[in-house]
Amino acid sequence: MRRTAIVVVFVALAGVAVALAFGALANEREFERLIADGDAAVAAERPFEAIEAYSGAISRQADSMLAHYKRGAVYQSQNEIEAALRDFRTASELDPSSLRAMESLGDVNVALARYDRAVERYESFVGLDDRNARVLYKLGLARYRAGRARDAVAPLQQALQIEPDMSEAHYVMGLARRDLNQLAPARKSLEEAARRAPAGQTAAREALADLYLLEGDFGRAINQLEALAALEPARHDRAIAVGLAQVRAGREDAAVITLGRAVERFPDAPQVYAALGHVWLTEAQRRGDRIALMKAVEALSTAARRSDATSETYAELGRALLLAGDRPAAEQALRQSVAKLPVPPDAYLHLADVTSRDGRIQDARDALLNYATLIGDEKPLANIATQIGDYSIRLGEPALAVRWFDRAIDEAGPSPALRARLADAALRAGDVARASQVIDEGLAAEPANRSLQQLKRRIPPR
Repeated sequence: MRRTAIVVVFVALAGVAVALAFGALANEREFERLIADGDAAVAAERPFEAIEAYSGAISRQADSMLAHYKRGAVYQSQNEIEAALRDFRTASELDPSSLRAMESLGDVNVALARYDRAVERYESFVGLDDRNARVLYKLGLARYRAGRARDAVAPLQQALQIEPDMSEAHYVMGLARRDLNQLAPARKSLEEAARRAPAGQTAAREALADLYLLEGDFGRAINQLEALAALEPARHDRAIAVGLAQVRAGREDAAVITLGRAVERFPDAPQVYAALGHVWLTEAQRRGDRIALMKAVEALSTAARRSDATSETYAELGRALLLAGDRPAAEQALRQSVAKLPVPPDAYLHLADVTSRDGRIQDARDALLNYATLIGDEKPLANIATQIGDYSIRLGEPALAVRWFDRAIDEAGPSPALRARLADAALRAGDVARASQVIDEGLAAEPANRSLQQLKRRIPPR
């Protein structure tokens, strides 16, 4: 009886094992079918069917690196980057040595502007395979975009040693060298990139033209910009770039011809009129040419009448009208300029000029304050700070004047005139101790200074 029971149990277990084996085999076959269906859908450019098939495969084998990777690749192709990131991350966790998962994780992190994380993934790849030029290039690019131009150079050099014809690596190398102020190597790299890049890829030529302009090599810059304009004749900004480069080269007549033709080809583009107005205004200022000035006003007025006119256009129109002596119209244009972002800082300077000429000191002072706020520490502000201080005294705000005279002294040094202004402002603000300190320091440096001596007599006795 016992022997019979054992046999029955054995047979039952064998049956279960067979059933499990059959089920596993069926599951494996279904998994393979779903993967094949997904691959077929990808080949037929049916991404949603592919995602559905790969998702079915994942439901059959949740620990399949392949299924997660393939679904992530489809999500990536559809620009569903977060979903792709999740799948690639899972694929990498399931197979930490998978190079394609590492590379794809780097790619989606770049797409999400997470450059430091992308660098980590590409570095992991390169740690396992340092002969893949494509990934070495991607590592250099990610480091460059992460603000690490110096660190970008080495992997780009490695990539170019493996594939010397890789134009995009030459391009990023040129950008990195430029940012490191290594202009000669940058120029060489960008020239290589422009020479090797397909005709439709213009980024290298654009960067090379900018570098030539930076170096003052206007002839070569104009050649590159003219080539770009020929490659993309339907873009008005290409013609504008040529004209503005010609102005920088001192070739105003050529710029007028270039932009005049652009106006004929692109009559609905206010940017072209604005650029032409800029050229005429430059010529008017350089030569004192009244006719050129009137042409500048005409072109800039045409650009400014458009609803999409920029703040820069209004500012240049205001400057032209100010030169033409039409202060009310100049002020109107300048106020339109400062009301529209981004504001060119010089618009506030010209607005201060207009309003101060009309005796509106409050408006002039406020315009200078706005200018100083926009400039920050980018440029010296000693003269502007002095003007703000002077206007603040006239407006009965000596405490504010003290702050700005202090800034003027910080930037320009303690001249006797600035010390006298600061001491006077401090006295008016009731800060006798500060005024005494400034006067004593000034007289120690220049004992015979009459302004400081007079201020000394205004100090009440202790």
